[in-house]
Amino acid sequence: MVEQGQDLSGLDSIGLVAELDATDDALSMQNDSFCMMSISEIQVPSHQPRRYFDPQKLEQLSYSIRIHGILENLLVRPLDSGNYELVAGERRLRAAIAVGLAEVPVTVRELTNEQALSLSLLENLQRVDLNPIEETEGVLKLLALRLSLELDEAVALLYRLQNEARGRITHNIIGSPQLEQLEAVFSDVGRFTWESFIVNRLPLLKLPPEILDLVRQGKLAYTKAQAIARVKDKGFQKSLLDETLSQDLSLGQLRQRIRKHLNIEIPKTIVPKDLLSQTYQRIQSSQAWSDPQKRERVKELLQELSALLED
Repeated sequence: MVEQGQDLSGLDSIGLVAELDATDDALSMQNDSFCMMSISEIQVPSHQPRRYFDPQKLEQLSYSIRIHGILENLLVRPLDSGNYELVAGERRLRAAIAVGLAEVPVTVRELTNEQALSLSLLENLQRVDLNPIEETEGVLKLLALRLSLELDEAVALLYRLQNEARGRITHNIIGSPQLEQLEAVFSDVGRFTWESFIVNRLPLLKLPPEILDLVRQGKLAYTKAQAIARVKDKGFQKSLLDETLSQDLSLGQLRQRIRKHLNIEIPKTIVPKDLLSQTYQRIQSSQAWSDPQKRERVKELLQELSALLED
């Protein structure tokens, strides 16, 4: 390593430092060091949240690094072996290798196993280019880590919480410290409520493997994937999937074909255009915003509407 006098970039991972214990973080940041490090000294852990790297985006990043260099430090932590483990910045590392760099700028920070995993998950989840599958898996891993649960236990906890909220079972989680921890995770991620995550994201993990892989690779929108996966006729499901990919069908066109296949008459009535405006005005003036449960339900419905309009 070649020591440098100052940080070579505005490391965005430092912005996540509040997610770790405040006292430990303050101490670890004081001990941060910045240097140029040989790529051969950096090990990539097996638990990285991102599994798929878009070749085109990676090529674009490689071109940028070739012209401008790496503008943001990678975050690493020292290992007992004398090498360093990557905590944040795998895409930059891959691009640097593609360009042929021998060294990269890094921030070295002492982190425990749990701190490193938590920081790695948050760093990825707060970026906008994770695909929906990676994002869903990342949130579940972060939940499991924070609540000291296995992944399947984290999923079961969410479904139990949903049933409690709907009054189907007695309250064991609502009002407990466990719920506070769970809500803190979703607040940290800043992209979902636990309610919308259960409704819109957990079902993705039940998609057929071939459809799941397409979503993971960014070749199929998750809203289209869910619509195709609901088709019970496997032969029609396969042809519908092929047609969607080859013709880039919109979600509306996809649903139209499903209705036609099931001989379901498509409603001919059109919702008046002013209904949207009326609904918006009613939402603004509604007393529902003062009721926490109603407010969360309105937010959940708006998020579902936003997901439907993605395509």
